[in-house]
Amino acid sequence: MANSMQRADGADWWRGAAIYQVYPRSFQDTTADGTGDLKGITRRLPYIASLGVDAIWLSPFFKSPQADMGYDVSDYCDVDPLFGTLADFDEMLEKAHALGLKIIIDQVISHTSDQHPWFRESRSSRDNAKADWYVWADPKPDGNPPNNWLSVFGGSSWEWDGVRRQFYLHNFLTSQPDLNFHCPAVQDAVLDVLKFWLERGVDGFRLDTVNYYFHSRGLENNPPADPNAEHGNDAPDSNPYGMQQHLYDKTQPENVDFMRRIRALTDAYDNRTTVGEVGDGTRSLQTLAAYTSGGDKLHMCYTFDLLGPEFSAAHFRKCIGAFETKVRDGWVCWAFSNHDVVRHVSRFIETPAERVPMAKLTMTLVSALRGSICLYQGEELGLPEAELTFEQLRDPYGIRFWPAFKGRDGCRTPMVWEGAAPHAGFSTAKESWLPVSDLHASLAVDRQEGDAASVLAHYRETLAFRNAHPVIRSGAFRFVETNQDLLIFDRVSDEETLRFCFNLTRKPVPLAGSAALDGAEPLALPGFGALKAADGVELPPLSAACFRLA
Repeated sequence: MANSMQRADGADWWRGAAIYQVYPRSFQDTTADGTGDLKGITRRLPYIASLGVDAIWLSPFFKSPQADMGYDVSDYCDVDPLFGTLADFDEMLEKAHALGLKIIIDQVISHTSDQHPWFRESRSSRDNAKADWYVWADPKPDGNPPNNWLSVFGGSSWEWDGVRRQFYLHNFLTSQPDLNFHCPAVQDAVLDVLKFWLERGVDGFRLDTVNYYFHSRGLENNPPADPNAEHGNDAPDSNPYGMQQHLYDKTQPENVDFMRRIRALTDAYDNRTTVGEVGDGTRSLQTLAAYTSGGDKLHMCYTFDLLGPEFSAAHFRKCIGAFETKVRDGWVCWAFSNHDVVRHVSRFIETPAERVPMAKLTMTLVSALRGSICLYQGEELGLPEAELTFEQLRDPYGIRFWPAFKGRDGCRTPMVWEGAAPHAGFSTAKESWLPVSDLHASLAVDRQEGDAASVLAHYRETLAFRNAHPVIRSGAFRFVETNQDLLIFDRVSDEETLRFCFNLTRKPVPLAGSAALDGAEPLALPGFGALKAADGVELPPLSAACFRLA
């Protein structure tokens, strides 16, 4: 299998790490209730290790009413019975470490569930001990909310509470009230949560909506978005959330100091890391730079720049170039897919026949970039987005904006292990929490194991290639100018310089003359072989080449 025993270790293990995201609900069910669980993850750890990744990111498994599939936490320091127990978590952590895998867990601390004891106390009166732990505001004289802020999940981000006779802020569901990070006691309580898991032995945190922690105390109205300006892809076009410039409801300057507090805490433990999710429209890279610079805040962040539908050399050059320009001493985590977006194979292909070549090409591309990388469960099988009916949806976001936006369930359907088994080996229940498509079942792990031409084999070989060349994990990055429709860049270190060439078009592109490759040594790139840079040589459609420069 891929060199699973050669993973990076030490304080900087996260630099250039390959992180595999597990969505616990959909990974492996061991209790026949149709929902994945922690014991199921433990059962499949050898498979994850066989890929050659360094770490696992676990989406939430904490106690929750599950209104937003676990991103509405009612107890940060316990496991929801749906997924098992703390003992199950400890067993999984121990076995992961024995396999050389780090464990990064989600922390959803910008908001809680409305069932959290903190919120129940806070809403009980205006003078209780936790009265200011959430964002409360009086209505306008006419009874309307205090300002025009919008929820990502639709409508106003303010909800009326009859007991306090005030509105509370919720950037997502009404059942996900926002914590008030201007309150020092809230910051301390959240850091105590992180400490609980650090003491338990986790290797790091993925910080959900990390730029949403603070709001402007002045509660100023957000201005309208410029209809002629470029917009980020934090929300679908069908969502009016994108009609505002979110200047006051998130990404406040006070957040930087709180990032320092998080870093100071994690630095008190050996070899821990943090990765923040930044959803900030066109400001995302600027925010990423602020949150990761100086070595005293977050270790790394990721944005939504590569999680949209655009697939071209120009687009990737723009996104990567902006990062290289704006983020001088910070670190990024690149990804094409996760639990919140349409699977990238479906976003990028033009015909079904492109699924396998696209899956292979995008893996090669993301693995060659400077930064760490996140791989989402099932992408190593080339899974496309699952098609679901409205009646099958579980995602409140999709239900709210259907049919213009189909939600996130299409990328969250169960992992497929055995093509011929019920629910493709995910569960023995009569029904699984989301259905498994027949197409996904045909792409199951057991259908691809042993097939050298499979997407699964390509992922393993590409990660092995990446691990065999330290320059890819930690070397410098520089673009190579070309007048061809190619994406070309170098990864540079004192020991080695590799030049990667990508043809993201559907036609052959001449390679010679597009870059200085005289005397370059062709390297056999997994899935693409070796290509000599000679006159008349063309880079085939949707393909890549690699050269070692003298």
